[in-house]
Amino acid sequence: MANPRVVSFLYSLKDPGGNLIDSTDDGEPFSYMEGVGQMIPGLESQMTALNKGDKKTLHVPFAQAYGERDETLVLEVPRDKFPVKELKIGDQFQVGNTPGGPPMTVADFNETTVTLDGNHPLAGVDLTFQVEVVETREATDQELAHGHAHGHHGHDH
Repeated sequence: MANPRVVSFLYSLKDPGGNLIDSTDDGEPFSYMEGVGQMIPGLESQMTALNKGDKKTLHVPFAQAYGERDETLVLEVPRDKFPVKELKIGDQFQVGNTPGGPPMTVADFNETTVTLDGNHPLAGVDLTFQVEVVETREATDQELAHGHAHGHHGHDH
């Protein structure tokens, strides 16, 4: 049986309003190994049909990307209980005794409270990817052992 593919592609990612969220604007492709959960499911499932040279617009509904927003993950913390004095929107912190758990992002703050959001920033957002597949190849034994792709040219870590 053949090893899974490593797919390298260039992309731009936009939200429903057409705002650019992310891209490979440096020209360095993003590489992933199929079937190991390195990508959001809705993108990977559509990429399996693509081959080197394919250019396509792929629409991924939020349920197949970062899921629905969960308002129970939005917390208000008294400012005087917060560990730092200087804050800005977008700062991220670990909360409680959950090392490796999802970070909480500062969504808002004022003199008395800090609003923290544990949702992924793209939760609840439908995504549109413009992709161009620049290479597909069989995963190496080392990549299989490590459980992930080693980049566009199969480089080691």
